This record gives sequence, C-alpha cells and structure tokens, in this order.
Amino acid sequence: MPRTKETRANAAPGAGTIFALRAIGLVLLARWLFSMSDMDLGASLSAMASSPWACVNLVFLFLLIFLPGARAVAERPFHPLPQWLRQTLRLFAFLGFIFAVWSVGAFVASAGWRRAAQAVAATNGWLLAAPALYAAVLWICRPRALWRTNIAARRFAIGRYAVSLDPLTRTVSVWAERRKVGQYDARELSVRWADGPGTRPAPPPAPVVAFGAAGAAGDTAASATPSRSPGAPSLARATFGRRPKIELLWDSPAAAGHNRQTVFSTALTTEGDRVAARALDTTLRQV
Repeated sequence: MPRTKETRANAAPGAGTIFALRAIGLVLLARWLFSMSDMDLGASLSAMASSPWACVNLVFLFLLIFLPGARAVAERPFHPLPQWLRQTLRLFAFLGFIFAVWSVGAFVASAGWRRAAQAVAATNGWLLAAPALYAAVLWICRPRALWRTNIAARRFAIGRYAVSLDPLTRTVSVWAERRKVGQYDARELSVRWADGPGTRPAPPPAPVVAFGAAGAAGDTAASATPSRSPGAPSLARATFGRRPKIELLWDSPAAAGHNRQTVFSTALTTEGDRVAARALDTTLRQV
C-alpha cells in the first residue's frame, strides 16, 4: 500500500510536539539573553561559570532547542523524541519549575502582594510565564502511549501502554511508551480486571462481531460503541478515589517458566482508558 507523501500541508504526526518544544526553548533563551543584556560579556560569562544553575539551564536550553535525535514518524505520533531525551527534558523542566515557583513564592513572601504585582507588571508577566513554560514542557513530555485508541484498526492505548493486534497472524504487540515490551500470540493473552472498592460487576456483554472476515462494518460499529466484557468493572469510582486497574496476562503452555506472566498492569485513569480496556478485553475474547 503506497504511503502518503509528507508535505508541508501534511506533516508527520509528532511535528507539532517538536515545534512546541523548540518554541518554548527559544522563548526561554530570548528572555535569558534579555535579562543578561544589562551586563557586559565578561561579567555575564563569569556569573554563568560560577552558577551551577546557569549551567543546568544552558544544557536544558540546548536540548530543548536542538532536540538531538527527535524525528516525527507516523508509526509513533506521540513519541517523536528519543526516550532518553524525553526523560532528561522532564527532569530539567521539573527542576526549573520547582526553582521558579520557589523563587516567586519567596519574593512574594518577603515583598508582599502589592510589590509582587508591580514586579509582574514590570516584567510583562514573566514571573508567571516562566513557571508556566516549565510546566508546559513537563506536560508535553508526560508518559503516554504511542498512539490514540482506534478500535476499528485494533489499536488500543491504556495509560502509557499501547497494544496492537494483527488479525492475519493473530499476534499482539505491546509497547510501554516507546519501548517495545514484546510480541505475543493473541490466543494466549487475557485481561484481568482488578476492581477497586466500590466497583460493581458488569451486565452480560452485548453481541459482538466474531473475529475474522465478518465484515468491516461490524468493526466500525464496535469502535463507536465497544461492548462491555464479562468481569469488566463499571465506571463507578471508589469512595476514596481509588481507580480500577487491569492486568494483561500471558498464559503460554509452550513457554516453560513463563506461564501466567503479567505483561503490564495499569490503573484506568480516564474514560478513554476504560473504553480501550473494555474493547481490548472484547477483542481478545473473539480470537
């Protein structure tokens, strides 16, 4: 099947993430250079050399602007960055966010709200924008699956895990973020629901289309309204906010020492996770 040619009007998924991170890096760099413009070059270099925090910021800005190894690829739309780069940016952004919030909080506590408001106006809102930019990098680099759930294409995203099922070979591939966990026989996989307190057993499932060549229309309908599987918990939340969890189990009689292994275990934090988990359970039962 011919692949769609990537043009400016048809950018690869993930290009927006790269653009956003570089834009944030350029804004932080411009503000830093503006703040140091009142100092001469020698004093600026001396201050940077004697400040470990300045060195950390330099490394962070270099990684954020140049993004070594970043590449937008259609097969991993939510992970255009290498794993090491994403983890490093998260660490530096977290440190920057904590430092910025601590600095602003200490200034407000010592100077008072009135002078703090005057400082925000004098810096054109930078005292509030800086923590927000660090928080934006944290959010962009958060743990997530490779793709969104597409039940018709038998692709599922549950938390930071991505699952794809090949209907021809009946094999299932599992990724934890960008790292491939493994490839399994779909008939040896099952979903186990670890209900949190307060969850109720689900009603019997509605009729579903059998796995195979029963028709693409049935797959499309199932993707719009996935059936609830036996044993799947309802959406009722626990009294203390404990979320229901699922486990993907691999039970292979042919693999000595690997019987009844847990492929992954994760909490269902969003409605999309719950829908994807029920659809994955239903699909595996059809194999």
